[in-house]
Amino acid sequence: MTYVVDTHALVWLLEGDPRLGTDARSALCSNAEEHVVPVIVLAEISFLSQRKRIRVNPAMALAHITAAPDARIFPLDEVVVERLPGVLNIHDGIIVATALLLCDALKEEVPVITKDAEIIASGLVRTVW
Repeated sequence: MTYVVDTHALVWLLEGDPRLGTDARSALCSNAEEHVVPVIVLAEISFLSQRKRIRVNPAMALAHITAAPDARIFPLDEVVVERLPGVLNIHDGIIVATALLLCDALKEEVPVITKDAEIIASGLVRTVW
């Protein structure tokens, strides 16, 4: 299965934060799954790191993603932008649009690993936490 990874899920995995949900941790630690990290996640990590709100920095996140054989970064391009749902803020919208795009391309469900209440409430994608 392919999963799209939200920012806090990746940060909490890398920080060893106990707030990371059990199902989220299982999905993130499984080598049998593909993990897609939208480029907006790296931008958010950079923003939060520069403001000292998280210990993870972009280099750490990139090192983790590139070392994992089952992970890849997904670009923000016009195809993702065409899928942006108007009911979410721009950051959450890009994450959900990435999942929707992959769902259509792969012809299978692509859940988002997130605890984000707005993404969950939108009902646009299945979530795992």
